[in-house]
Amino acid sequence: MKAKRSVAILAVTGIAVVSIVASIDLFSSPKTSAASDPVSGRAELAALNSEKTRDAKKPTAKPQSAEEQAAEVVRLRNQIEAVETARKTMQDQAALRRKAKNAALARYEALQRTNSDSRKERASRDAARKELEGTPREIALNLLDNHGWKESQFSCLDKLWTKESRWKVTADNPTSSAYGIPQALPGRRMAEYGSDWRTNPVTQIKWGLDYIEDAYGSPCEAWAHSRAKNWY
Repeated sequence: MKAKRSVAILAVTGIAVVSIVASIDLFSSPKTSAASDPVSGRAELAALNSEKTRDAKKPTAKPQSAEEQAAEVVRLRNQIEAVETARKTMQDQAALRRKAKNAALARYEALQRTNSDSRKERASRDAARKELEGTPREIALNLLDNHGWKESQFSCLDKLWTKESRWKVTADNPTSSAYGIPQALPGRRMAEYGSDWRTNPVTQIKWGLDYIEDAYGSPCEAWAHSRAKNWY
């Protein structure tokens, strides 16, 4: 089918389409049912114009005034500050809980140390008490280790003090003022080790062992001197 006269102006992307058709619509096609309808072109144009009209009627956002903008800034700042305050509060509470836990742990550990120290102290007192129990010879033997001497030194000590006093606490040399098991000269030298120096073998033995260590280094050295000089 041939058109007698047709004029068409076509615009794409927002430009109107105008068609002047004399006898038959320009967009007619034997393959589509819309092409046989002379109203289809005009309907498409009307739809485009209607869509533009709707877009034109859409309300535009009203710009905020200076007061509204300031109020929005204050609102956002308050929101940020509230979040920071909540965060800080949570961290402060966690720190307090950790501090309380650490304090409780420190108290527990201190109590454990106190109990351990008490047990050690009791054990030490018991050991010290046992060292000072028994006969004068047993006491002297127990105290050798305090001076770093082996038990083999006791044989020399036994010979030395047997010669000097026969291990008697009240041994008094008639020719001098020497007194006691170690024959301190004078006997009151032992007073710095205890006011009971006249009657307590422990006081006398402690003084005697210190004297041997400071003067001779060991009981066997003191015994060797006694054998050579007949005194120590």
